[in-house]
Formats: sequence, C-alpha cells, structure tokens
Amino acid sequence: MAALLRCMRTWGTMVLLGAVAAGLAGCGVKGPLEPPPGAKAAGEAKSADAADPGKNSDAPPKPHENFILDPLLR
Repeated sequence: MAALLRCMRTWGTMVLLGAVAAGLAGCGVKGPLEPPPGAKAAGEAKSADAADPGKNSDAPPKPHENFILDPLLR
C-alpha cells in the first residue's frame, strides 16, 4: 500500500511540474513580433540570402540550386 501511495505522489508531482512548465511556456507578449530597432518599417530585402529580394533591392538575386524534388514542387 505504501508503494502505491509513493507512486501516486510521484505521478502527482510530475503532473504538477508539467502544468507549471506549460503555464510558464505560454508567458510572453501577445501579438506580432517586433522588428529590431535598426530595421526599416517598409524597406526592401538587402540580404544576399533573400530568396526574392524584389525590384528595388540592392541585393543580387539568389541563384537557384537544383534539388531532387524540384519536379514535384514546381
């Protein structure tokens, strides 16, 4: 009987710790992500890593690298 009580107490502690962890994981700011302080509000991509930097961008377009699943994706 004591072993069953100890097992139930262990499970209860684990459930309580899981509920606390899930509650803390939900903490944060609700809403969209905030841009970094130096970012422009309506700028164009300037990174060479941008997939499609756009017409007004200074970045060169990224070259396409072939992949085995391209025929399925395009």
